[in-house]
Order: sequence, then C-alpha cells, then structure tokens
Amino acid sequence: MRLKITHLTEYVYDAPVAYALQQLRLTPKVSAGQSILSWSTQVEGASREAAFTDQHNNHVELLCYEPQRQTVSILSQGEVETATTHGVIGQHGGYAPLWYFQRPTRQTKAGPLIRGLVKALGKGFDNDPARLHGLSAAILQAVTYETGKTDFTTSAEQALEAGHGVCQDHAHIFVSAARLLGYPARYVGGYLLMDDRIEQQAGHAWAEAHIEGLGWVGFDVSNGVSPDERYVRVSTGLDYGEAAPISGMIFGQTHETMSVSLRVEAA
Repeated sequence: MRLKITHLTEYVYDAPVAYALQQLRLTPKVSAGQSILSWSTQVEGASREAAFTDQHNNHVELLCYEPQRQTVSILSQGEVETATTHGVIGQHGGYAPLWYFQRPTRQTKAGPLIRGLVKALGKGFDNDPARLHGLSAAILQAVTYETGKTDFTTSAEQALEAGHGVCQDHAHIFVSAARLLGYPARYVGGYLLMDDRIEQQAGHAWAEAHIEGLGWVGFDVSNGVSPDERYVRVSTGLDYGEAAPISGMIFGQTHETMSVSLRVEAA
C-alpha cells in the first residue's frame, strides 16, 4: 500500500523567543514491510544545525530557532510504501542492546496496579504472541480510550488508575507490563491510515515487544491488532520522551501555542 502523509506543526509565541533548540523525529524508518518513496521536512523560522541517527535508529534533526522569532512551522510530507507483516519487524538492530529495553522510565515504571494486571493475566497461553495479545486485550478492557483525560506527562500507572486514556497511555502500560513479563519492550510513534477520515489531530502510538525467534513484534492496544499495511513506523524509544516527534527546550519568558494538522491517505 502507498500512503501519503502531510504533517504540519506550527508554534506561535506571545513574545520573541530568546533561544530555542528542537529535536525532530519525523522521518519514517526503513524497516520490514516499509520503505520511503519520497520524504521531505521544510522548516520556517529555524535553521538545521545537525542530523544524526540515535540509539534507536531514529533519524533526528536538530533545529535552532532564528533570533527573536514568534512563529515557527515544520512541515513533513511524503509517500511511504507498506506491506503487511502481521506486526513482525524482525531481529534487533541499532546501538542500544536488548537489555536496555527492559529499563523502567518515569512513564513506564510498574506500580502495584500494573503488577496486579500482570498477575491477573495468568499463564494459560500457548505461546508468547498469544500471551502478549492477551495482555493487550486486558489493557484495553481496563483503560477505555478517551481523549482529554491524560497528557504527555501521564505515567502508565496513573493511566491505569484513572481507567481511561489514549494510545500513548495504552502503549506505556503495555511496555511496562511486557517488561515485567520478561520481554524487552519499546514505545512506537507513527501514523495510521484511518477508515473514516483523512484529517487527524495527532499521530498514533503503539508498542513492540521482542520475542525470541521472531524478533520485534508490534501490538496496537487501542485497536486490538498487530500493525498492518495501514501503519507507518516513525520513531521508537523506551517511552514517549525518547520517541517524541518534536522535543526541545526554550529559554525566555514566553507562552507557546502549538497546532497540528495531519493528513494520512492512500496515495
């Protein structure tokens, strides 16, 4: 399948920005079942200072705001060709060793509720994929998909306690629980072709666990499936913080307003 993506992020500040740096993770990965046909990122109000591949094989661009800017826009767009692999990405690669993906972070640290979720899951599964699909279903049953109740700072334990959240929360809970079960696990950020709309307000998130003999396998808790040709993998990390599409720092007293416009459609 050929997917066309147009992703515009705009920042408006109520006062000139003294200094700011931003990291972009907006270029899709070249991986199993996915190749880039064309891709570009255009920036207004900032200059590219460097580009590199991080420990997760994410393509990262470093931006520095132009002096005294009050508006900055970042437009990423292109076409990606995808194929169904039933969520299987394959063997591990990149600079980070597999044991690194069993490290807890602030957003994925397991508390008593996640430990209880794993204990309740039991052992009545024929194989690893079945166990992890069972985990995915248990998370979706415990945490209803609902926007506006959590944000990017919400931890897995907090989302499970609240009983509602979005795809980011589902992914964090899955990652936390999978690690308790002994699987290296990571957060995935990317895009999803929706059945009922082209215009979207944000990208999508899911999780991947490493299964011996299969390698990395994806699980989209929010939709109860493993990713197929409708999904585009862009960034991976231990949690959202390591895989965020845009992250950085700003110096100076100014208020930021961010807006996102996203289109994902069949090409």
